[in-house]
Amino acid sequence: MRLENKIVLVTASTRGIGLACVKACAGEGAIVYMAARNLEAAKKEAEQLNQQGFCVKYVYNDASKPDTFVSMIDEVIQREGHLDVLVNNFGTSNPQKDLDFIHTDISDYLDIVTLNLRSVFMASQAAAKHMATQGGGSIINISSIGGLTPDISQIAYGTSKAAINYLTKLIAVHEASHQIRCNAVLPGMTATEAVEKNLSEEFRSLFLRHIPLKKIGLPEEIAAAVVYFASDESAYTTGQILAISGGFGLATPVYGDLADKSERR
Repeated sequence: MRLENKIVLVTASTRGIGLACVKACAGEGAIVYMAARNLEAAKKEAEQLNQQGFCVKYVYNDASKPDTFVSMIDEVIQREGHLDVLVNNFGTSNPQKDLDFIHTDISDYLDIVTLNLRSVFMASQAAAKHMATQGGGSIINISSIGGLTPDISQIAYGTSKAAINYLTKLIAVHEASHQIRCNAVLPGMTATEAVEKNLSEEFRSLFLRHIPLKKIGLPEEIAAAVVYFASDESAYTTGQILAISGGFGLATPVYGDLADKSERR
């Protein structure tokens, strides 16, 4: 029970990595709030988890309504008295409009960058104000391996995730005196509904060739890193950018072409 009695808030938490984080934190004894636009979906998931003996609640958050990043924090504080962990999982893109540098419209670019950065900045700022008065806390940003390694498309998404990586370090430095830690988890290709819907089987197979561990990640593997950063085990860890990507980007750029030829067994 590594998170026993801790209050945890996870944004965009009704499916995929967000839901995996909710389950993992609740499984470690935390009281977990699901921040979601679709409260019916959040309520359904919360009820199912509570029937399993966990303690999961929900609160309204809509990324298109900036004030809800503040109101969700205030509501948790009002109901629980404190907030120990904030998991900024929300992130968005539009593969049909978020293209390469030449073909992406500036308005689409700025919309995506603004949505992704605003969600982290506003939620973290609101949370930090409360955490500072209670003796500290942990902020965990779900970024992306795309924020480290440039892709041939989704320029707005990549820009926003790179910015979130740097913002993570800034928050860590600025809030260290209040014992507020801030770290980022960078998923590689992960088996989520979004990946299945937006990426073709051909592309996924091609991508997989460049992952040394030769597997697509699971949401639960991302959530395991979140639990570590949320727990007291990481009490002396802040400002870290942790890639959970099976080793993607570590090897030579021609790894995918050479790996099969160099297999020794």
